[in-house]
Amino acid sequence: MKYLVAIMAIFLIQLNAQSQNDRHLKQAIVKIYTVSKVPNYAEPWNSSTQSSSGSGAVISGNRILTNAHVIANQTFIEVQRYGERKRYIAKVLSVSHQADMALLTVDDRSFFDGVKPLELGTLPKIEQQITVYGFPLGGNTLSATTGVVSRIEHTQYVHSGESFLAVQVDAAVNPGNSGGPAISEGKLVGIVMQGISKSQSIGYIVPVDLIRHFLVDMEDGHYDGFAEFGLTTQYMENPALKQYYKLDENTTGVLVANVVYNSALKGIIKEGDIITAIDGHDIKDDGTVAFREDEYTAYQYYSDLKQMGQSVTFDIVRDQKQLKIDVNLTHVADDVLLVKTTEYDVMPRYFVYGGYVFSPLSRNLLALNSGNVALRYYATQWPSKEKKEVVVLLKVLASEISRGNNNLAAWPVDKVNGESFDTFEKFYTLIREAKGEYIVLEDSEGIRVIINRSEALANQKNILQKYNIEFDRSVDLR
Repeated sequence: MKYLVAIMAIFLIQLNAQSQNDRHLKQAIVKIYTVSKVPNYAEPWNSSTQSSSGSGAVISGNRILTNAHVIANQTFIEVQRYGERKRYIAKVLSVSHQADMALLTVDDRSFFDGVKPLELGTLPKIEQQITVYGFPLGGNTLSATTGVVSRIEHTQYVHSGESFLAVQVDAAVNPGNSGGPAISEGKLVGIVMQGISKSQSIGYIVPVDLIRHFLVDMEDGHYDGFAEFGLTTQYMENPALKQYYKLDENTTGVLVANVVYNSALKGIIKEGDIITAIDGHDIKDDGTVAFREDEYTAYQYYSDLKQMGQSVTFDIVRDQKQLKIDVNLTHVADDVLLVKTTEYDVMPRYFVYGGYVFSPLSRNLLALNSGNVALRYYATQWPSKEKKEVVVLLKVLASEISRGNNNLAAWPVDKVNGESFDTFEKFYTLIREAKGEYIVLEDSEGIRVIINRSEALANQKNILQKYNIEFDRSVDLR
């Protein structure tokens, strides 16, 4: 009898401890209310406001970890702790739009009273149980859904369009869950990022490895980001390709097809080199590396673990000779892309001249012109010294001086009065400093749009007033 009583006492103590742990965990979970200013890339002088909500978790240092897309373009943020009704004004400490993470804080330190910050765990394993917490649609109180890890590999992050390691889970993930913690064995192993609509239980979380990278990156108060090599590489799964480069069957890797002009690897890596390993980890013919036994992901995994300014070592085969090359991590994707990654927290750049509206090509603009094959082609290209940015005639505001051109939209401009340009700023300068009677715009195929310069200048003010446009150019050009 005494033995049974002792067993029962131990059980009750464990149950009470578990209950306390659950309570502490839930107290660290936060609902986030965001008011955003949403830019209109079709009319870049306009914007609208919208309200949304997401989730987050309190971590060390009086910080709230959430997704970047929860607070993107924010103008006002409030946070509310689990079990409380009071909202507190929050502010952004730092954002990684690349890897869809953000850190918030609250100046009123009473918000953090009694909260035990969540501890970071380790990268979970396949079939490991995970519980996802947050405030999804369908109710106002805390939601918890439990599932297992289904898959771990590089996946495109919808928020930025870049590819990083992601953990796929079968726990239910719905709008509003974003930024909420994924908990396993009492520790945070990731934050909810995205799901696949019209799918059965496919959700993704940003893994703890990337969270740690972000937190270390921000220790100096400045976000540096995740490195991009600026290489085009080709898989070497085709036997004839390997034979052509005289590789034996046991040598695997990826073939360097192109090196962007401003890459840190320019002059170090050459076209035709075969990268066989990164930091001592063999690269397979499909571009993957083992990150755990029998588990593979993109070879960039090992550079994603490093901070900017650090280096990785490539093993390469060049002209049938084996070499080792140290590669400094100095560039992010936006440094080496012709069309930058999706923009947030900024208004679009634009310039209106006689009712002709010009803008640099962005991923945001591409999203509005998804069927435009010509524009989408540019998104696949690297920049060059001669062309670092693509400029498009976004639209034509109808007036008596633009008759016949009013249906022009999303038209890439290659030259101004026969002169090429490399950036939107240079394009703007060429227009502003033009002296002749006409401005001749030309695309890469020689198609021309002619603007009468004196008529454009004479009608500029009237056209702007007619379309309720306050400024004829974006802030960066004023």
